[in-house]
Amino acid sequence: VQAGLDGQLMRMPDIGWNGRHFLDLAEARIDALFKLYPWDWLAEEEFFPHLAASTLKVHEPAWRIIPASKGILAVLWEMFPGHPNLLPAAFDAASLAGPVILKPLLGREGANMIVDHGGRRTATEGPYGQMPTMAQAFAPLPDFDGWRPVIGLWTVAGEPRGIGLREDRNVITGRGARFVPHLIEG
Repeated sequence: VQAGLDGQLMRMPDIGWNGRHFLDLAEARIDALFKLYPWDWLAEEEFFPHLAASTLKVHEPAWRIIPASKGILAVLWEMFPGHPNLLPAAFDAASLAGPVILKPLLGREGANMIVDHGGRRTATEGPYGQMPTMAQAFAPLPDFDGWRPVIGLWTVAGEPRGIGLREDRNVITGRGARFVPHLIEG
């Protein structure tokens, strides 16, 4: 709407299918969908099998599930072992030395993560408990008066374009973390 386009807010279960097109609650055709809904959740929706046959344009593209998976961390470490911007990661925790953090492959916001300090474990709750995991070397965040900040950096064509600072009082940054975005003008 801010971009001058017509749009409406809908819940995913309210999206219909008439055999040829996706429809809103008024049975108007949906030509484009901007979603803040993970692809792996979308795959569980009743209408998902019809996506391939439709002309619906979905913004964010389906390939985003690959970098969204924590499995990409193990693949990147295998491709670039020792890279200074990566932590050691693997699909088999036993192949890593020292404390590790186990992460559900398609987990989010710190849910169902386990920090393993050689048998002493710190875990978080969440809906991904039955999901396969990958392991990454555990790198504790610095502690500033009880807050542990982590910085996320977005780049476009190798140039920084945005930073997100999240901080939490827990060892594992979770859904309740404070978040401060910052735009880098280029």
